[in-house]
Amino acid sequence: MKLFFSKGACSLVDHIIINELALPAEYEAVDLKTKKTATGGDFLEINPKGSVPALITDDNETLTENAVILQYLADTNKATQLLPALGDFKRYKVLEWLNYVATELHKGFGPLFNPDMPQEIKDNFALPLLKKKFTFIDEHLQNHQFLSGEHFTIPDAYLFVMLLWASNIKIDLSGLSNLSRYFSDLKKRDSILRSLKEEDIELK
Repeated sequence: MKLFFSKGACSLVDHIIINELALPAEYEAVDLKTKKTATGGDFLEINPKGSVPALITDDNETLTENAVILQYLADTNKATQLLPALGDFKRYKVLEWLNYVATELHKGFGPLFNPDMPQEIKDNFALPLLKKKFTFIDEHLQNHQFLSGEHFTIPDAYLFVMLLWASNIKIDLSGLSNLSRYFSDLKKRDSILRSLKEEDIELK
């Protein structure tokens, strides 16, 4: 198994879950500007969309898109603690959170990372909308240790990376005490610490 990633990008989510499952894997960095891999390969031949993550499975199949890769990793390793089995209603609650983080939070960062987006739109539209979604999660976490209850599941890895991005670009999430507690707890998790170390990312 091989994961193509970019340091600190959303591919970090898959890196965390691979480590959570203690799976053997190779990693190769991708320059998202040039679309070249660390060994000089053309990343567009691996993923024509040009974005990370891209996972090459042990059967030499290629998967892209975080939500799909995460389900694949959990299902093929029977990791029902990360994603309950098919037929268990709890599975759909985990997937509900996975989709929320992927579509509402992840996509919400797009305008903030776009250098061509006017600062006025970032300040008056993108940031307030993103903060509203983080506030919704903060309220949910008032009565839950993790997104789906008392156990770490695949969307928690995704939310960690979104919180890391928010911290790195200094989005003001002060006052969201439940989210702050949650982020602090995740920073101590072995799979997360290992993944950050392997990508040479320092927590601030």
